[in-house]
Amino acid sequence: MIERLKDSREEAIGFKVVGKITGDDVKAFEPQIEFVIARKKGRPIGILADVSQMEGADWSARWNEMRFLQKHTDHIARMAVVGADKWEEIVALVIAGAAVLQAETRYFTSEEIEAAWEWARSSKHAERVPVRTMYEGTGLFKDYHPEYTGL
Repeated sequence: MIERLKDSREEAIGFKVVGKITGDDVKAFEPQIEFVIARKKGRPIGILADVSQMEGADWSARWNEMRFLQKHTDHIARMAVVGADKWEEIVALVIAGAAVLQAETRYFTSEEIEAAWEWARSSKHAERVPVRTMYEGTGLFKDYHPEYTGL
């Protein structure tokens, strides 16, 4: 299940993932993010994803997430991922989507959720919280050069 967090505002939308998510869960939540993107009229937003209670995702959920993020890559500037203390375990769940997204992605523990909101809304990082960059936001194909350009 994916639920919108009440602290969501115009600059950033936040959501919490509980349990194992399905493709239908992702599709059902997409309109809420698209609504925030539309209200910003082309200016990028931040996203806060609380995955502290996430137990995984099926392939359909991962596919729908990748499709959605690819479609909105120019509209999402940064993503704050909030989770349990073992952030290395979360990297595999998030990094593929972040690479497609081209958004800078940082990790915060559950206790640092206020700092995560601050960063997602303004891109400022609280000095009291260590910076845990998961992805620099350069894009998956930034340095890609096709081998067969002469065909």
